[in-house]
Amino acid sequence: MTAPFWKTKTLEAMTPAEWESLCDGCGKCCLSKLEDEDTGEIYWTSVGCRLFDAEKCLCSDYTHRLSRVPDCVGLTPQNVRTITWLPKTCAYRLIAEGHDLYWWHRLVSGSAETVHEAGISIRGRVKAKESDLAEPDDYFDYMLDDEP
Repeated sequence: MTAPFWKTKTLEAMTPAEWESLCDGCGKCCLSKLEDEDTGEIYWTSVGCRLFDAEKCLCSDYTHRLSRVPDCVGLTPQNVRTITWLPKTCAYRLIAEGHDLYWWHRLVSGSAETVHEAGISIRGRVKAKESDLAEPDDYFDYMLDDEP
């Protein structure tokens, strides 16, 4: 039996389809995060991007997200190694750090639903959309104690 691609290829060697399939569909990267300017510490919020479909737990315009949302970050093999706010469970981060995927990842389980069933995704946990907030200070009302 052949080992799965994420165990044999570097992030840079993956095909575009392999790269995209690494996303576990948790939606955490689509939450607004606050950064302390002095310490660089990241604070998670329950505020979703204006393109985030909280019921489906995915971007409503993934193809055009980078042009429609100026602060949306397109993940690459290079930047996943340096982005400090990637979730601890993020497959891109895990593979970049030399770890394996969790049992609930769709590439392991065979189902896109296991990330939700395992309670890893933010499905049902988004309390506001960024387009609903009028002032930057409004985000403080949605700060979480820890990474969701």
